[in-house]
Amino acid sequence: MQEGEHAGQYQGPERGDMTGAKALWATLANHGVTTVFGYPGGAIMPVYDALTFYPEVRHVLTRHEQGAAHAAEGWAKATGQLGVCMATSGPGATNLVTGLADAMLDSVPLLAITGNVARHLMGTDAFQEADITGITLPITKHNYVVRDVAELPQVIAEAIAIARSGRPGPVLVDIPKDIQLAAFRGEIPAPLPRAEAPRPSAESVQRAVELLRGARRPVMMVGGGAQDAAPEITALARAWNIPVTTTLMGLGGIPSSDPLWLGMPGMHGSVAANRAISEADVLLGVGLRFDDRVTGRVNGFAPNAAIIHVELDAAEIGKIIRTHVPVRSDAKHAAQALLEDATPLSHPEWDAKIAEWKTRTETPEHWGAGYAVKAVVDRLAPEDILSSDVGQHQMLAAQLARFERPRRWINSGGLGTMGFGFPAAIGAGMAEPGVRSVVIAGDGGFQMTAQELATLKMHDVRNVKICIINNSFLGMVRQWQELFHEKRYSEVWLGDSNPDFVKLSEAYGVPAYRATSAEELPGAIDAWLNDPKSALLEVVVPSEHGVFPMVPAGAALHEMIETEPRRTPDLAGAMDRAAEEAKNA
Repeated sequence: MQEGEHAGQYQGPERGDMTGAKALWATLANHGVTTVFGYPGGAIMPVYDALTFYPEVRHVLTRHEQGAAHAAEGWAKATGQLGVCMATSGPGATNLVTGLADAMLDSVPLLAITGNVARHLMGTDAFQEADITGITLPITKHNYVVRDVAELPQVIAEAIAIARSGRPGPVLVDIPKDIQLAAFRGEIPAPLPRAEAPRPSAESVQRAVELLRGARRPVMMVGGGAQDAAPEITALARAWNIPVTTTLMGLGGIPSSDPLWLGMPGMHGSVAANRAISEADVLLGVGLRFDDRVTGRVNGFAPNAAIIHVELDAAEIGKIIRTHVPVRSDAKHAAQALLEDATPLSHPEWDAKIAEWKTRTETPEHWGAGYAVKAVVDRLAPEDILSSDVGQHQMLAAQLARFERPRRWINSGGLGTMGFGFPAAIGAGMAEPGVRSVVIAGDGGFQMTAQELATLKMHDVRNVKICIINNSFLGMVRQWQELFHEKRYSEVWLGDSNPDFVKLSEAYGVPAYRATSAEELPGAIDAWLNDPKSALLEVVVPSEHGVFPMVPAGAALHEMIETEPRRTPDLAGAMDRAAEEAKNA
């Protein structure tokens, strides 16, 4: 249903007798939910019938349930607010699973609502029955099966509070069909308050301050959990004069233009970030979980550093990296506490080293994926939202884009979900229709959710700009096969079977442009960005290119490959160590 459609109809008593399905929509509306992404089916048909009585909630019909989940994630990541998706039972519900797993790993506040067969059929292998709560138990913060219509609104209220409180995450509510149809005579609950975020203990703050004051080579690492504390994080870094590296999920946590910013750390992180972490004597981690893509080989990570870990989720502290000072707190409160005793640190030798490492940042000069990505991201305004799919283009965008604000960078970090980028950009664009929502995708990942071009057309979404980097390969897998499997390219060539992306887009009614050379690219970008509607740009680039720096699996950060290599002794050594570690794991 388009926003505003049926305006003025079905108001007040005309909504008729309240049912479980109507109570669901009334509760969502009462909690400020304005948009739901979904796809109907038999077991959730009563909910979709009741939707016609609630025009204040916009439903966005996607073309696949996975698209609905990722669009809801994009909405949530851009705004910091709850994203909502909906599906029927069986295959509809299981098609949400990838999005739920993605939201769980990236701490996205998401509410998924599924229909199920009637209660008397549950457990009988009825048509389109699936135990979706059992399936999603490991990939949700919590999930429910509603077995009494009287409890339905309260369950929805609890689910929303759980999804948004503490470390955010996905919650699923499964509603049997007979519950949707049952008469409801209760009250629609008010929103429940969020659980108050923990504040750091005075003792942990004091220990952290003491470590920082003695630091000669300090580094701060900022993750996705600090997005809503960006002003405090920036003030903290400047007050203490601490260089900052922001993880893939933390980009925008400090303005990229700030002289203290080192770039992104980890597998495809900057030379400055990885070298600084490897030589730091005090490392302050805020709002991150030290995952393997950030740390490299754990026993080689920040080997000389005393580590302060500020983290909301107590289970993450000390889980992977030995922590010297654990600080259980949300990022905002911890940064405010550490600001109170800030002492600007003087470390001229450290500054000189970092300045030298920063000079190793390379700008792509030759036609290829990096050149194309840089040309696109250099044209973006600070308020624009940039999403990516997963692969080489994702890492290139993370390396080359500059973010002055938080929540302008949307991608799949923990799960690395191909197909995420385009529907997420739709969700982000619908959440913020006044800004451009740009997505950079690969020719492989885009085809996994390309059908959502129909969603753009149907809902007249005008601010989504799609850039496909077409190298005819599954590029990141190809890069690993080149480096570590002696160029045995197994099942990564797409070129013979790729569609004509321009014709495909135009078939859906979405304008499209193409560039095949550096000379064509500026004009194509102009036409693409200046088109008043959502539009697609295909950039055809050479097939064999890599993303560097790169830390091979099993290597430490300081063992990164800085530039496109031949098989050097350093690379061979890193590979041998990786193989040995894998054998001993």
